[in-house]
Amino acid sequence: MVDTTNDSSIELGRAGSKAPSLTDHRTTVLLIDDQPIVGEMVRRMLADETDIVFHYCKDPSKAIETAESLAPTVILQDLVMPDIDGLELVSRFRRTERTSEIPLIVLSTKEEPKIKAEAFGLGANDYLVKLPDKLELLARIRYHSKGYVHRLQRDEAYRALVESQRILANDMAQASRYVQSILPGPIVDERIETDWRFIPSTQLGGDAFSYHRLDQDRFAFYLLDVCGHGVGAALLSVSVLNALRSQSLPNTDFDDPASVLAALNRAFPMEQHNDMYFTIWYGILNQSTGTIRYAGGGHPPALLLTGESAAEFRLCVLDSKGPMVGALPDIEFASFEQRVDRFSKLFLFSDGVYEIERSDGSMWPFRDFVDFMSRLRNEHNGDIDVLIDHARVLAGKNEFKDDFSMVEFRFLGS
Repeated sequence: MVDTTNDSSIELGRAGSKAPSLTDHRTTVLLIDDQPIVGEMVRRMLADETDIVFHYCKDPSKAIETAESLAPTVILQDLVMPDIDGLELVSRFRRTERTSEIPLIVLSTKEEPKIKAEAFGLGANDYLVKLPDKLELLARIRYHSKGYVHRLQRDEAYRALVESQRILANDMAQASRYVQSILPGPIVDERIETDWRFIPSTQLGGDAFSYHRLDQDRFAFYLLDVCGHGVGAALLSVSVLNALRSQSLPNTDFDDPASVLAALNRAFPMEQHNDMYFTIWYGILNQSTGTIRYAGGGHPPALLLTGESAAEFRLCVLDSKGPMVGALPDIEFASFEQRVDRFSKLFLFSDGVYEIERSDGSMWPFRDFVDFMSRLRNEHNGDIDVLIDHARVLAGKNEFKDDFSMVEFRFLGS
């Protein structure tokens, strides 16, 4: 028999084992009834069910405290008990945060529709006239417990997903900060000025760019875009950037853009880099001759505004027909040359700059982007910000789906 002098907790299962926590998802029943004989009868009904852990509380004043401690998956509760109204106890269970969602089955000697309606109205999940048949009681317990366990599993999975997303977002943010930290600082001298914007997308793309002098007269500049998104794409872009900056590519004529792209194609085959390839535009300004030599691999063209003055700017599209880098072995690239006038500015960019989905769902046409850029005749920095503001107006939001990367070069007195 159940102890009639003190509250007791009876566990059915392996001797000496502790009641499992919710994370173990055991079916755990808590009976609250002031009559020990009822507690014993319910215990006997469940005694042979090895998957069910049974607990009994005969003091209704300790019901909430006991439920919070045991975290049952089903509560069985009598309605007629001394010192507390059973319906009020149902209401307290529902007002208590840690018990508010636990399935509650009312056990009552009364089968009155009005009382049933009140019990359900206060949050009871089921109503049984005691003592019910064993098979029916087991079926109700397992039904409600299974539903609650599924809810716990869903919540656990959601919390795990939120945590994994938090970790991923943190990794992405760190990768983004690292990429930004290695981007070049601005150059301002008597012959070259630079300005750039790098706005990572929410998924972090594979954009990267840089520029540096090869010698007193030659100035190299380039922008690349690795396929896909994520940390892997960012790492590959950084690796390519470092190879170009250090000029560590073997058997490469760094004065010949086509030779540079061919060397990159040999050094970064996609099968050795998680099937990732990249596009790139690479150019060299020779300030003595006033020419730009350039090559591209599957990348958007550079846009050159050049003329004897800002008012006389004409647009030159420095296109390139080369294939993507890393996709195929032993492919050839071609170099091209463009004359620059006394006043020139050149824009390098990734496709995220112009592949803007407008608020009506249509894409901003590339020709409209080129036309917009051709009208930028500012004599000082600020062109890129004008474009960013326009793109955000087109999209109807501040965020970009892809990395927004653009570099502006002003070549003075070339």
